[in-house]
Amino acid sequence: MRTLTWDEVWARRLDVQYLARPARGPDLVEVVRAVGGIHAQVMASAEVAIGLRVDGATRRDVADALWERRTLVKTHGIRGTVRLFPADELPLWLAALRARAEPGAGGAAFQPDARTRRVIDAIAAALDGACLTRDELGEEVGRRVGAWALEKTFPAFGDMWPFWTQMIGPAAAAGALCFGRNRGNRVTFVRPDQWIGSWTEVDPAAALAEALRRYLGAFGPARPEDFARWFTMDERATKRLVASLGDQIEEVDVEGWRALQLRDEPSRPEPAGGPARSVWLLPQFDEYVIGSHPRERLVPADFRDRLADGRVDASWARRAVSTGAIAMIPTLLVDGIVSGVWQRRRERKRLDVRVEPILPLTGEQQHGLEAAARRVGEIVEADVNLALGRVDVRPHL
Repeated sequence: MRTLTWDEVWARRLDVQYLARPARGPDLVEVVRAVGGIHAQVMASAEVAIGLRVDGATRRDVADALWERRTLVKTHGIRGTVRLFPADELPLWLAALRARAEPGAGGAAFQPDARTRRVIDAIAAALDGACLTRDELGEEVGRRVGAWALEKTFPAFGDMWPFWTQMIGPAAAAGALCFGRNRGNRVTFVRPDQWIGSWTEVDPAAALAEALRRYLGAFGPARPEDFARWFTMDERATKRLVASLGDQIEEVDVEGWRALQLRDEPSRPEPAGGPARSVWLLPQFDEYVIGSHPRERLVPADFRDRLADGRVDASWARRAVSTGAIAMIPTLLVDGIVSGVWQRRRERKRLDVRVEPILPLTGEQQHGLEAAARRVGEIVEADVNLALGRVDVRPHL
């Protein structure tokens, strides 16, 4: 059995996710492809997550890839959240999501019945050749299937939403809708096959196996239960999926922790020069934090204790460090390990960045932090004012 150290694991994950050595050139697609899509529930965070991984990229480049060149597409994806995928891989990921929802896979509670299928079909029909806001799409769905689809039965954000809105996620998985360009401050929806201009269906079982390979490529070594959590899939079904890959994967030992990785690990060319980065300011919902396990290694014990100490929402902070909710906090990453938290406040062209390191930074790491803050400012196109101090940790900081 191959043996690895944790330093090797962190270095590998950072490298394959383009954090240690950001990609060069204007194309963002390969970076998004490498991490299995980018979480985009908060679009400003998605812009920073991509920008950190591509030298010189700004939020304008992300917008250009989404709305002008359409090489990226925004839709509902893994874990039911809004996500950015390479446009040429959208059929692959949607097929994997459909396979996960099949009986026996244990990946989703939703199973369409006659009424919900009618709503999904109505969404697809309404968006044929059209770009509609949420309200406009709702009106079209109600006209096609009846007023019952518009009844407010779905609790969300302290209000009740119409029944049909529960079908937005399933409709996205079915390939019936994705996001179009915003109309003012209102989101719009379009048909993905028409929006990206081409569509080739992928076998769902093959797509699900490829999703596992992609996860191991970005976050390995990892355990079956780690993929199950990332892809919201039943652990028993995940173990069967792992077994189906046979000798494509291997078990390794990381200082006593047994996990799996791809047998033929892809490697990136050695950098032309200069040291790899060691300090990063990751936005909330960054893929590195979402997908990396085990949590007790990613988030050291002294960090967990200090994060929950005397916070405004200490109980939430204490839970966050032991679950995936840690990804909801913008994090300071040092050599691949969560080592602090940060926040940003924008005032016109100025970005105030406050960082709270949990452990003291060396002089070299302090210089790295200053560079990391400047890079965030470049991405969002603002002048940065960096300060160290207490950060109020709370959900969706």
